[in-house]
Amino acid sequence: VEGIKEVINEMTVAAPGKPAPPQSLASKIDDASISAQVRVALLSHRSTSAFNTSVATREGVVSVGGNAKNTAEKDLVTKLVTDINGVNGVINNMVVNVDAASN
Repeated sequence: VEGIKEVINEMTVAAPGKPAPPQSLASKIDDASISAQVRVALLSHRSTSAFNTSVATREGVVSVGGNAKNTAEKDLVTKLVTDINGVNGVINNMVVNVDAASN
């Protein structure tokens, strides 16, 4: 992606079978705030569609899903989400719509 010079992956993997600890109320509010900011960012950018993108946040890690018109849109969504204050990581599960990309 143009302009990106470095990516630091701070993702960790939990031990198998160990359930995630329950979230505190403050954490849930922060996650809701982050999700709202992500939706606003997607709505504000003309090259992304907030309507075709699902957003979920847990402990600052944002998961996005849905359909992207092309890989550039998928990469842009990751960049926009990463730039939001409080985001600890992004899991982009968006699927590039091959039919739309070929038109």
